[in-house]
Amino acid sequence: MRGIGGYHLLCDARSDPAIARLRAAKPRPHKPLAVMFPLRGPDGLDGVRAAARLTGEQERLLTDPMRPIVLVEKRADGKLSPQVAPGLGEIGVFLPYSPLHHLLLQDFGAPLVATSANVGGEPVLTENGEVEARLSHVAEVFLHHNRPIQRPADDPVYRVIAGRARPLRLGRGGAPLELELPFALAQPLLAVGGHMKSTVALAWDRRVVISPHIGDLDSPRSLAVFEQVIGDLQDLYGVRAQALACDAHPGYASSRYARRSGLPVTPVFHHHAHASALAGEHPRIRRWLVFTWDGVGYGEDGTLWGGEALLGRPGAWRHTASMRPFFLPGGEKAGRAPWRSALALVWEAGLEWSGCPQDPALLRTAWKRRLNAPQTTAVGRLFDAAAALTGLNLESSFEGQGPMLLEAALEGAAEPVSLPLAPDAHGILRSDWALLLPMLMDEGISAGRRAAIFHESLARALLDQARALRTARGGFTVGLSGGVFQNRVLAERALALLRSAGFEAHLGERIPCNDAGISYGQVCEAGVRG
Repeated sequence: MRGIGGYHLLCDARSDPAIARLRAAKPRPHKPLAVMFPLRGPDGLDGVRAAARLTGEQERLLTDPMRPIVLVEKRADGKLSPQVAPGLGEIGVFLPYSPLHHLLLQDFGAPLVATSANVGGEPVLTENGEVEARLSHVAEVFLHHNRPIQRPADDPVYRVIAGRARPLRLGRGGAPLELELPFALAQPLLAVGGHMKSTVALAWDRRVVISPHIGDLDSPRSLAVFEQVIGDLQDLYGVRAQALACDAHPGYASSRYARRSGLPVTPVFHHHAHASALAGEHPRIRRWLVFTWDGVGYGEDGTLWGGEALLGRPGAWRHTASMRPFFLPGGEKAGRAPWRSALALVWEAGLEWSGCPQDPALLRTAWKRRLNAPQTTAVGRLFDAAAALTGLNLESSFEGQGPMLLEAALEGAAEPVSLPLAPDAHGILRSDWALLLPMLMDEGISAGRRAAIFHESLARALLDQARALRTARGGFTVGLSGGVFQNRVLAERALALLRSAGFEAHLGERIPCNDAGISYGQVCEAGVRG
């Protein structure tokens, strides 16, 4: 069905066979599907309440004119198919936001899966002919109309963390997002973001405008929309970029675009952008310690960072703490094969693991020789490894599947494993994850209990780093940025521990902490450099 910013694929959210058919045909075997509910009751939320438990902040978000998708706790006695979000305790729900949605949901009288009509991480499809050509193997019927969609815009996604709404994806109704910069630019600047969850940001004088979600820049259509959005933003605001900022990773499609532009280019390290994106939301704070935990990003030393603590402010970050590094067998393949991250940790620690789904002999030989086994400190890969070692997820069909299942499996409060903390040869404080491995491989402990211990241990390791750096370097405000902090349990526990220890601590509220915030962080970082 054609909506405001693109097409949705729709089916009965109560029907196992319908959802199974959609998943098989798209294909989207496990990734959670958003559900649109008809308006019921005085405030329109009675239908949602029958399927989910809502907080006051979630109710406010759902009825906001933006009509975002909101992640909420699903009810065990609800009527939705378990195939909507297999293995997860939360579902993404939203209300109708166009006249056609209202008519359809009112007539159907029950919730509908309403997921973006796209192909493999590409931007949502918008044209009648194109959607039929590319998704005729998925959909039986196409509901078109003659109102043109000038620009694709996915639905925005929010999660309430520590009592406040946090954006995970900027989209229809909420972007382009305009913010005031804490400094004035000498010339218009275009920041082209990263490679995954791509957004771009156009900035001039004291204004910055952040685009809606574009998607992962892995396909010709994604790149075409990326360039269209860049052109549209400049046309819409009558501003022409005179300089560009991009990720320091030389292989990103966005970085290659910047270098081809013929304009001056400022490369920004991935985790500096994460830290600066958060700092840009709080311009009054002059000294930060920002924990930038994510999957992987190109680091200052050429390795793959992802568990860093950066001290300072935009334009002047200093690498002060991290995790024990390890080598990823298969490199990028580890992102969709959590068992590879598990092997990396057990091999690094001199242990053995019998849960690998294939014979690792050849892979281990390559790993020992450091063939296609880059070094990383990524906390996102630690989460992948924990999901594999607990038996929750060995292979991923979408990014973040293992960490999401690990969070969903968590059972109650837990005592942490204390992770040793010591400086390396360069003075960088490093937490050693090795003591977590015996616990994660102990099948005498339930997977949910192991998941709880893992989360608590990482939150305590973060606190230990902050305390040690406060003692050594003096006072600062603590920030949490990077995709790992989309994890509600970890983020809430880390914030609580930090605040109880006397730290002022923040998690982003207007800018996604994941890679969708990289473009804004690039503006904040490159802009202060001049």
